[in-house]
Amino acid sequence: MLLCLDVGNTHLLGGVFSKDSLILRFRYATPLLGTADQFGIFLVTLLKFHDLNAMEIEAIALSSVVPNHDYTLRHCFSRYFKAATYFVLQPSFKTGLNIRCSNPHEVGTDRIANAMGAVTTYPGVSLIVIDLGTATTLCAITKDADYLGGAILPGLRLCMETLKSNTAKLMAVDIEVPSTYVGKTTRESIQSGLYYGNLGALRELICGFKKEIFAEESVKVIGTGGFAHLYDRHGLFDVIMPDLVLLGLKKAFDYRT
Repeated sequence: MLLCLDVGNTHLLGGVFSKDSLILRFRYATPLLGTADQFGIFLVTLLKFHDLNAMEIEAIALSSVVPNHDYTLRHCFSRYFKAATYFVLQPSFKTGLNIRCSNPHEVGTDRIANAMGAVTTYPGVSLIVIDLGTATTLCAITKDADYLGGAILPGLRLCMETLKSNTAKLMAVDIEVPSTYVGKTTRESIQSGLYYGNLGALRELICGFKKEIFAEESVKVIGTGGFAHLYDRHGLFDVIMPDLVLLGLKKAFDYRT
C-alpha cells in the first residue's frame, strides 16, 4: 500500500492507495502536526481504526509547501514506517509533465501534483486546474501536458483573517454560501464580499486564461481543494475532484518507480 501526504499551510491531506484504489482519505490540521511521535501515533491509530496495518504501508509519497515540518515528517516515517520507501516530490523530478515556467523550481509541489492528477485523468485535454485552499491557485496545462503557469490569489479564509486582523470592528465569520448579495449585517456583508468577490475573480481569470492561452480550444476546468464545493452551483467547474492532489502524488510516485 502507498501512503500519500500533501502538506499545505492549513491542512494536511492524506490518502492510502491499495494498488490503484484510494481506500482511505483524511485531513489533519497542519499547525497541530506536533512532534514525530504525535503524528506517527495519529497515523498508526487512524490506520488501525480503518482495519489497516501500518506494517502494510510499503511506500510514502509526500508533497509539502511547509518546509518547517519536513524534518518532523522524516523522523516520523523512520520511526513508524521503517519498511516504507520514502519519496518527496520535487519540481526537478521527471514526471511526464513539461513545466514551461520561467523558473520551474518556483512551482509548488502541490500544484505539480494537482497537474499530474489532472493530466492523468484527462489525457490529451487542455486543462485549467483551480485549487481553493489557503491560497487559491489556477494552473494552465495544454493538451500536450505543458504546464504553462497560472495565477495565485489569497484564499477565502486568508482574506477573512486579514480583514479581522487589520480592522478594528470587523470580525471572523464562517466561510459559507451567503443567502444574498446584499448583506443586512456586518457579518453577512463580509460573507458576501468574500464569496462573490472570489467568484468574480475566478470567472475573470478563467475567461482570461481561455483567451490568452487556449484561444478556440475546448478547455476542461477542474476544481479541487477544501472550498471548491462552495461553488458547485455556479457552473464554475466542469468537474470537482477533491482527491486530485493525491491522485497526482500517486502518479508521480509510480512514474519514479
